[in-house]
Amino acid sequence: MIFSMTPIHPIALIPALPLLAAILTAILGARILGPRSHWPVMVATAGAFLLSLGLLLQGFQAASDEHHHGTSSETVSLWTWVHVEDAHQAASSTGQPSSDLQIDIVLRVDPLTIVMLTMVTFVSLLVIIFAAGYMQGDRGYWRFFSYIGLFIFSMTMLVSVSNFLLLFVFWEAVGMCSYLLIGFWYEKPEAAAAGKKAFLVNRVGDFGFMLAIFLIWCTYGTLNYYSYDGGPGVLDSTLAISSTTGLLICLLLMLGACGKSAQFPLHVWLPDAMEGPTPVSALIHAATMVTAGIYMVTRCWPLFEASEGAQVTVACIGGFTALLAGLIAMTQFDLKRVLAYSTISQLGYMFLALGTGSRAGVMAGMFHLVTHAFFKALLFLGSGSVMHATGGTVDMRQFGGLRHRMRITHATFLIGCLALSGFPFLAGFFSKDAILAAVHERGLETAYGGLYTLLFWVATFTALLTAIYTFRAFFMTFYGTEHIPAEAGEHPHESPPSMWIPLAVLAAGTCVIGLAHHPLEHFLLGTPSLSHLPLAEAGHGWGIQVMSACVALGGIGLAAWLYLGSGQLLGHITAPLKRCGLYQLSEHTFYLDSLYWGVIIWPLRMISLLCYAFDRWVIDRLVDACGRRPRTLGDLMRSLQMGLTSFYALAMMLGLLVLMAARLLAELN
Repeated sequence: MIFSMTPIHPIALIPALPLLAAILTAILGARILGPRSHWPVMVATAGAFLLSLGLLLQGFQAASDEHHHGTSSETVSLWTWVHVEDAHQAASSTGQPSSDLQIDIVLRVDPLTIVMLTMVTFVSLLVIIFAAGYMQGDRGYWRFFSYIGLFIFSMTMLVSVSNFLLLFVFWEAVGMCSYLLIGFWYEKPEAAAAGKKAFLVNRVGDFGFMLAIFLIWCTYGTLNYYSYDGGPGVLDSTLAISSTTGLLICLLLMLGACGKSAQFPLHVWLPDAMEGPTPVSALIHAATMVTAGIYMVTRCWPLFEASEGAQVTVACIGGFTALLAGLIAMTQFDLKRVLAYSTISQLGYMFLALGTGSRAGVMAGMFHLVTHAFFKALLFLGSGSVMHATGGTVDMRQFGGLRHRMRITHATFLIGCLALSGFPFLAGFFSKDAILAAVHERGLETAYGGLYTLLFWVATFTALLTAIYTFRAFFMTFYGTEHIPAEAGEHPHESPPSMWIPLAVLAAGTCVIGLAHHPLEHFLLGTPSLSHLPLAEAGHGWGIQVMSACVALGGIGLAAWLYLGSGQLLGHITAPLKRCGLYQLSEHTFYLDSLYWGVIIWPLRMISLLCYAFDRWVIDRLVDACGRRPRTLGDLMRSLQMGLTSFYALAMMLGLLVLMAARLLAELN
């Protein structure tokens, strides 16, 4: 234990503050708080960030004192949520280990949790400050910040719990909040459809996650990450399981991660999620939902470490997704969608790093998660500032030359673009270089060496694409002939301080966060699930660094040559690509949405229509017929009610004669 206990531990207050703020805003926002509805969530998130920062500083101090000896973790038990006794075992006295099901609400304080909490709360706080200006005047203002508070609560709980079942509960809570926020403007059909698409696509991955949890329970007999109160733990268990079972568990977990972190083939929801408010896009892409899959795989790394096949699968999915998203981003004209596909690509980089299975790879993946949170939040909020100035326009063909009217946004957006492209000595350069080095090092090994060498060159080519499409968006937005959309009015101007101050803070963080690589790696190795990583370090030689810098500078230079010139060169390059159909493939996202529509959605719709027709014309008709039979009988009985006493007397006599005749026949037989 390295963290001091307090009467109310900070790890319990960090998620509690946003939850209380969300409830308070939901109750008081519409009538009392009104345009001040952002204050409860802002203050609560600031408090959560300060508590997280305190844990981070305390953890760094403890790590420096211990010099990497042992792990750094602590659990805080709140209450017992589920306790189901094994009736058969209770009735017997065999002395077998207990198989009771008990789920405790236990929060875990370790370096991985602390880093995630600090990153989530810091970026969320800046997004909330930005949103206070961006969403001003929206009639759902109070509802927006209530959802944001619930979102932050769900994400902080997701990274804090110490049990797979609780992880799934808040995994689903994050998905629910994303549905509410993506479809926040529900009166807009595109936003409502995007929210439903995100929700349904994620259910595919979540089904795999549920199967993984069930298989973990059947295999290990527990759902706890680590041993707790003398009970076993999945991630520190010495139970020997078959390689097939271990591989299946990892693949099902990866399916869940593909849904949340938008990896192929479940990546199609994330670009459509841009229909939500821009602060939501920044929050989802930078700090919360899409990072959940990376966190989950990193947390469960002892399971993946035992299965080389699972590591290769993670690396291949990540590398392919990075390349696919980079190719699609090259032809998109929606500024936010370009950034969305860049997020998918960068998440692919993170999975590729995790798939190396080495300490250097896992540390590089986590470091890239942290740096990406800074510069991707900066870019999305910068796009929101551009939209604020251009009347909500996102099509880059409808505006240009904005650098003179939006100097702060232009400067900060440039820093974000340089970091995303891997420009030397900015955040993205250090983390991308670490990923490339780790993949290159794995390619030198005998097992799967050729595959990882191929993935290394795929990642290098994707880095070139990243620099090109990032600065394509930058040059189309801020350079060229000044072109102002009609929606912006005659005098578009820089965003108010509530919007550009978060941009400045994120830009400053993007410039310096790259220096935290080695201290962050030293700190994260105190996490129990990461302490067993192989000790071999990837070589961070000058060769990889120089090549990485040349790729970034070459991509930026090529983008400048193509998009700052007359446009004739660009036309000469794209013309043959259009003739052979490659340009259209990228422009239409390789027709994956159409493929899903034809192979999955359309057949399911046809089946649902057949079911509807069968229910309407067969089941309903049978039910109606059964209902009509008593009515028909009643109508027949009603026809016998004539109101004549003589008729009733005659009917009684006839009935009596029939009964007597039946009795007589029975006696004769």
